[in-house]
Amino acid sequence: MKNIFYFLTLSLLLTSCFKGENADLVIYNARIHTLDKEGEVHNAIAIKDGKILETGPEREIRNKYSASEEINAEQKEIYPGFHDAHGHISILALNNLKCDLRGSTSYAQMITRIEKHLNKKEQLVVVAHGWDQNVWGETQLPNFEQLNKAFPNQPVVCTRVDEHAMLINQAAVEYFQLNVDTLIEGGELLKENGVFTGILMDNAMSLINDRLPQPSDQEIKESIKDIQRQLLGYGITNVHEAGLYMEEFRILDEMATSGELKIGVYGMLLPTQEAFDFVLKNGHYTNGPLKVRSFKIIGDGALGSRGACLIHPYHDHAGNGFLTTSMKDVASIALFAKENNYQVNTHCIGDSTNRNLLHLIDTLMSDVEDHRWRIEHAQIVHPNDLKLFQHAGVIPSVQPTHAVSDMPWAANRLGEERLKNSGYLYKSLMLQNNIIAFGTDFPVEHMNPFLTLHAAINRQNAENMPEGGFQKEEAIGFHESLKAMTIWPAIASFQEGKVGTLEKNKQATFVILDHPLSTSGDYQPNYAWMTFIDGKAVFSMGL
Repeated sequence: MKNIFYFLTLSLLLTSCFKGENADLVIYNARIHTLDKEGEVHNAIAIKDGKILETGPEREIRNKYSASEEINAEQKEIYPGFHDAHGHISILALNNLKCDLRGSTSYAQMITRIEKHLNKKEQLVVVAHGWDQNVWGETQLPNFEQLNKAFPNQPVVCTRVDEHAMLINQAAVEYFQLNVDTLIEGGELLKENGVFTGILMDNAMSLINDRLPQPSDQEIKESIKDIQRQLLGYGITNVHEAGLYMEEFRILDEMATSGELKIGVYGMLLPTQEAFDFVLKNGHYTNGPLKVRSFKIIGDGALGSRGACLIHPYHDHAGNGFLTTSMKDVASIALFAKENNYQVNTHCIGDSTNRNLLHLIDTLMSDVEDHRWRIEHAQIVHPNDLKLFQHAGVIPSVQPTHAVSDMPWAANRLGEERLKNSGYLYKSLMLQNNIIAFGTDFPVEHMNPFLTLHAAINRQNAENMPEGGFQKEEAIGFHESLKAMTIWPAIASFQEGKVGTLEKNKQATFVILDHPLSTSGDYQPNYAWMTFIDGKAVFSMGL
């Protein structure tokens, strides 16, 4: 009997030490937030062939799996890789090659930056980006008088931070032989007392943009790789690229083929004839990390430059803004998308634009159960139209940092009552379909996802202002905000079967954070300790 007891004991010990399954990687001594339906938190994860084999207690996982590599996570938190549901990699790549005006606190400082840029490198045309008159303490858009004095012979082209307005000088007018009396649908060349001010709005910017000197493909690719490193350093593993011309798509496609593109890119094609031809030929397109199955429509302009289309006039301006794409064209694009099983994601900032698009989607897509069409920004939504998000099955895709960036001047544009009733209603939007997707709209805002989390939960900026939060009743809780940066954007891009949570058979795409997240959403600088895509480390702090 004693021999049998010893035999059974020895068998149990041997069995507990026997590692019966192989894994490529086991990470242990961690706090792994799976974000599954049960909200389970585990200590270890096993990975093979880029997919998750299992998460569970450390002892169980390490005993069960024999891994060629093990990582001690030092009690750090692991989350599914963050998604930025609305960003602009291609625009940022170009902007990084321009004179950077972001953060300029005055017109004079903008001119100083341009002068320093010219001192480093002579250019036929200076192209700059990132000015914002609201940061200067100005309510009205600037004119080109100071720019003309500073650069009487040097053509200068400066785009606003939101990419919806452009300031040029007289030398640029002459260089590009611009007809300042040109009329263009969905845009405007601003005049005062019949005299051109140097400002081009929205679609009018194409009169200059289409003729600017362009960097080489290799310069753009190197810039994209720099951006990719920044994104991965924040634990961002997926970006919804909100508006791609086919030339921009081609560069990303080449990088996907060469293996240079690591990050997941969900591309939204801009509705050009070239894009329509591509869709008819390719349908849904996948090339490794690059996926394309949606269109981006730009419905109106921005609130800061008074281009957002409002139901009633601006509080500080006689106009209502304007549509940058006519509803006739929107309807035509939407029908083409429906016929080809493509998603439509429409930039809608003003309440008029939101209302028009919601009604169109409600009518056009009433016979499609799970279309997942999106409204991008949804900044100003009439309270009577909130229910249309639910009725039409529309996913709101918002940028929480927009609310706290705009709050110093938003009441000037809308008036206090309209702002409170219609502005930045993120919680109300989320409750319509129990889903919302968070992005940053970088480079308009910083790509930092921890600022997004803080803005969503506390409705405050990085300086923790205002005290008590901006329209705090529209704040979103910690757990819902995490979903809005992980599983909900995955759903909004038809990728929930692969990413968004850390569950068996999903892609091993996740971030190990250097510091734990605060459930109160209090902002503290944070960064990725390591970032993994498909089980491979693509970022490691200090390397």
